[in-house]
Amino acid sequence: MGKKESPKKENNIQPKISGISNRVFGIIKFILGICLLPFVWATTVSFINEFKLIENSGRNFWVGLFSFLIVYLFIWEPAIVYAKGQRLLELLFSFFKPLVRVAPFLLPVYTIVLFFAYIILTFVFKSGGLINYFVFLFGFSMGLHLVFSSKSMRSKQADFLKANYIFGFSFIYIINIILLAVFLSVIFEKFSLLNFSTTSPQLAKNIFNAVFRQLF
Repeated sequence: MGKKESPKKENNIQPKISGISNRVFGIIKFILGICLLPFVWATTVSFINEFKLIENSGRNFWVGLFSFLIVYLFIWEPAIVYAKGQRLLELLFSFFKPLVRVAPFLLPVYTIVLFFAYIILTFVFKSGGLINYFVFLFGFSMGLHLVFSSKSMRSKQADFLKANYIFGFSFIYIINIILLAVFLSVIFEKFSLLNFSTTSPQLAKNIFNAVFRQLF
């Protein structure tokens, strides 16, 4: 009769298999993350090109974004504010477990709340100056979400080749820029969602074509 493998050997094999599969999955995510980088660049350029058309109100967005960075770097890290926003999304998506894990990182909850608050307030107050405050807060809240989402993902242990960070944050960034583009297209007539959505894929395609020509 053949010898049976001892439970000790089986226990040693399982972690090795798990470790190999994690590394293979990490390599796949790393490659996918690299493939997302042209889309990161393309959405950023397309967004900025459309955003320039907003003119005066658009400046308030950058003021809000840099204001957050100044607060974060020199005054106070509002981690508790970010955590409360994550908790709110966890409660909202508690009916669907997969979204509970993803939504807090993926969705800029404060920017979404501000957008709907602005839409509601425009029916009450007809002042044109209201938008300037909200665009400032859009920039501040978007900076808050992206910085702390990046920090949370970067601090995760056992991230082989930083694959989770490169893939995950690139995906989060793209989704956030798309959401912001949707919001701004609703608020500003000059911000064209159609131009943004057609230019972004074309720019990414141009990058892939250029890389392909260099390699082959």
